[in-house]
Amino acid sequence: MLSATPESAAERVYREVKGQILTNEIVGGELISEGDVASRCAVSRTPVREAFLRLEAEGWMRLYPKRGALVVPIGEREARDVVEARTLLEGHAVRSVVGDHSVRGSLTARLAENLVAHRAADPADIAEFSRLDAEFHQLIVTAGDNPLLADFFVGLGERHRRMTTASVHRDTGVAARILSDHGELLAAIEAGDAEAFATALAAHLAAVHDIRPGERS
Repeated sequence: MLSATPESAAERVYREVKGQILTNEIVGGELISEGDVASRCAVSRTPVREAFLRLEAEGWMRLYPKRGALVVPIGEREARDVVEARTLLEGHAVRSVVGDHSVRGSLTARLAENLVAHRAADPADIAEFSRLDAEFHQLIVTAGDNPLLADFFVGLGERHRRMTTASVHRDTGVAARILSDHGELLAAIEAGDAEAFATALAAHLAAVHDIRPGERS
């Protein structure tokens, strides 16, 4: 049961509902009601309304008075934009670290640890699998030592995580592809080859998220 205070209740409802959106437990296009969420979370409608307003401001929902909240689906344009932004940010980060042996060594050690944990994770536990996937890429951007870009990537990482869970749901082979590709990305960083990393990353994101070449919609 959630805490009785409106502030903490609203925060917890926000985190719970957002987590379900990111892991596709609540799928894009689904209409959910304040009453249902309030009942499930054992709170009044007030903190649910506050959480919904916050989720709407972040672009996860559209609110319709007396009808409920529509979870915004992942559009083709959004998917392409996220992939493009991630390609630029991760590529920039790798180019800035490959020439520094110490930083590169620290990054590859952390990525290797992540990959071990990721391989040990159960792909059926999509929430944990997608969290480790997002963490792998966040480690790369953080190593670029640009706090503004790293903070921006956090927001992208949430959208990336949602896209990943949708992809794993869509195709059971995606989980194995992610682990294989992450090994290739790690090898490129270890070798100090930023161009190989950029090529592998582009292929990885296109395959995992089923992004085909073509004009923006």
